[in-house]
Amino acid sequence: MSIRDRLQFLGLSLPPTPKALAAYIPSQRTGNLIFTSGQLPMKDGALKYKGILGEGIDLSTAKSAAELCAMNALSAILLHTEELDQIVQIIKLTAFVASSPSFTEQHLVANGASDLLLRIFDEKGQHARSAVGVTTLPLGAPVEIELIVEVSPNP
Repeated sequence: MSIRDRLQFLGLSLPPTPKALAAYIPSQRTGNLIFTSGQLPMKDGALKYKGILGEGIDLSTAKSAAELCAMNALSAILLHTEELDQIVQIIKLTAFVASSPSFTEQHLVANGASDLLLRIFDEKGQHARSAVGVTTLPLGAPVEIELIVEVSPNP
């Protein structure tokens, strides 16, 4: 099953590539690696989720935000490859979670993105990961996700 078919089967669709909010590009390719810039939970050009974990935003909402960030990252990958089927392996996911000092479940927020990648890519979705708590993120987002993926060589 192609990744496009798998997304459809899961009821998912890739959003348009999010526009950069400052002086950077959404993703960069070097050799067979693509690095995404940090992706926020943007939908239709606007931040869909806002808040700080441990101060008004719950874990379930933050996991949904992480899923949206991951979908935006996949869209950014398509700037450098024709199809997501060219992904050989998701190498690393980094999650930044806007957290109060008492919130210690950043890893569970990151599971929103990790679990989604596993559903989409099966074993190719297994990855190394970091989940880091920060005091604030751009625009007041609760989570920001970066991906590093290996893709097949350009023809």
